Amino acid sequence: MAAVSSAVVAAGGAGPVRWLVRRPVAGKLLVLAVAAAVLVPVVNARWASGSWPGALTVDLGGPLGRASDWIIDNRDSHPLFLYFLGYVSNAVVLSVRAVYLVLLAAGWAGVTAVAAAVAWRTAGARLACGTALAFLACGLLGMWVPTMQTLALMVVAVLVSVVLGLLLGLAAGLSDRIHRALRPVLDTMQVLPAFAYLLPVVLVFGIGVPAAVLATVVYAAPPMARLTALGLRGADAGVMEAVASLGATARQRLLTARLPLARGEILLGLNQTIMMALSMAVIASVIGAGGLGDRVYQALASVDVGAALAAGIPIVLLAVVLDRVTGAAGERLGDPDHDRGAASWAYAGLAAVAVAVAGRLLGRLDWPSGWVVHIAEPVNSAVDWMTDHLYSGVPYVGGTADWAGRFTTWVLDPLRDGLLWLPWWAVLLIVAALAWVIGTWRTALTAVLATAAIGVLGVWEPSLDTLSQVLAAVAVTLVLGFATGIAAARSERVERLLRPVLDVFQTMPQFVYLIPVVALFGIGRAPAVAAAVVYALPAVVRITTQGLRAVDPAALESARSLGATGGQQLRQVQLPLARPALLLAVNQGVVLVLAVVIIGGLVGGGALGYDVVFGLAQGDLATGLVAGSAIVCLGLMLDRVTQPTDRRTRKGA
Repeated sequence: MAAVSSAVVAAGGAGPVRWLVRRPVAGKLLVLAVAAAVLVPVVNARWASGSWPGALTVDLGGPLGRASDWIIDNRDSHPLFLYFLGYVSNAVVLSVRAVYLVLLAAGWAGVTAVAAAVAWRTAGARLACGTALAFLACGLLGMWVPTMQTLALMVVAVLVSVVLGLLLGLAAGLSDRIHRALRPVLDTMQVLPAFAYLLPVVLVFGIGVPAAVLATVVYAAPPMARLTALGLRGADAGVMEAVASLGATARQRLLTARLPLARGEILLGLNQTIMMALSMAVIASVIGAGGLGDRVYQALASVDVGAALAAGIPIVLLAVVLDRVTGAAGERLGDPDHDRGAASWAYAGLAAVAVAVAGRLLGRLDWPSGWVVHIAEPVNSAVDWMTDHLYSGVPYVGGTADWAGRFTTWVLDPLRDGLLWLPWWAVLLIVAALAWVIGTWRTALTAVLATAAIGVLGVWEPSLDTLSQVLAAVAVTLVLGFATGIAAARSERVERLLRPVLDVFQTMPQFVYLIPVVALFGIGRAPAVAAAVVYALPAVVRITTQGLRAVDPAALESARSLGATGGQQLRQVQLPLARPALLLAVNQGVVLVLAVVIIGGLVGGGALGYDVVFGLAQGDLATGLVAGSAIVCLGLMLDRVTQPTDRRTRKGA
């Protein structure tokens, strides 16, 4: 393509041709305009209605219903369940129970001491103190037993996820064919919201711990596989060539060179796997996982914000502690002073064991009931006060319920009605145009096929309803995120003030975000959008700040030497040069918003989120799986539309 274009220009081609070659985006827009002028009248004459035509819909309700009935009828008799899946289920139950009993046997003092000792040896004394305080706070809030239940499930799920992710990552890192085969699978799993994982495992394993653990493994293993493969494939070529020149076998090269060089990526994968496992373990409470997530879910069902917050705080503390400890361990990797501490590991272990034994001898295994601080009642009193004074009727500005109602009336309803008013083929054309302008024709084809699959599944209208919520949430997220990121990039003080807030928000599981929005905004689509905005905002702010700070200082110095003001430097230098980072922020914002908008079905978000929740609650495989498939297609389309590709420039096309 590049050779043909160059030949046309070199041959003194016509002015318009040369202009199009030099301006590929303008050329794409011109082609799209011509195609629209030809296709729109033809398609409009055939399908003038905005709704997806029934002739192009495939009803999966019957086959999926029969599959669901077959699984339910044969779950207790078929050899597949008796001699394979049954053993898997029993192994999961026994593993989780064993870990839970060990935690209970260690007692609250022993568990706290062991956690602090591990944090001290891997991350330092400061994080060891923070870890101990976090575990003690779980006990003070009266959540020690639920915390141990969640921790037991987490330990088993993370171990299985890490082993599975390492095996897949090794295979993908050492084989191009396996890497190409796994990439679309991992891409799909990345855009599939957590809720969509639950229904298939519930159908096979029923309600309970096995389904929760396996759903968590499926959700948490992909980052480990991705980052392991990335580390192995990115190993320094010079080092690998030197090892090969010494006559090392393939196994020796793997053990002595590739894996050590990839330790940073593997530890980052461990960090991401732990965080995603915690998030999924909390969400899996809706299928009987128990623990902290179950307390939050039950409290949300009864709109008991105080009880939800009492269980939500330990979740956040666990997330922050696990994130900090694993992150610090990765940063200290390779430090000689840190690596020469084998003896100190023994001392830390002996101290922790001594504390656990002392607690057991003193009969202090359970957290003392007299040490519990009950926050549910004062929190609910505060919520009642907010409802009376802030929820509605605030002079001039209105209350939070008024804001939610206005946002629904002025933004969500018009956006949804506008999308539903558009003919289905117009939506496909818009998706194709956006994807092709940003990426390549392959990107556009993938986006169009994913969008068309939504209509074929028969969930066109609820999908557009979900899309309207995603677009509204993304717009708010980008406005707030870009403004905050620019402020943080231009001021060290602002960045320091924002850092702890963003750290906490970024490590909180998705489920926890529903607690404050229900308290402030009640039930409906606006609270679901608000939760999605808060969840996606930290990533957008961080990526924007990092992108603006990474701009070449020489370019900024040149702009200053020409007399450019701060605003001119931002508009004419920093923002254009940070365009890839800003587009990445848009892409990540879209993916994260979609994940929480779906969970918003629990608080009245409706659309596809409601279908997934309904299918999960009723065991309706057809409704839940079709909605989950539509979510995957919607996420794939949004990912392709918002993620530009440089494949064209790399190939020179």
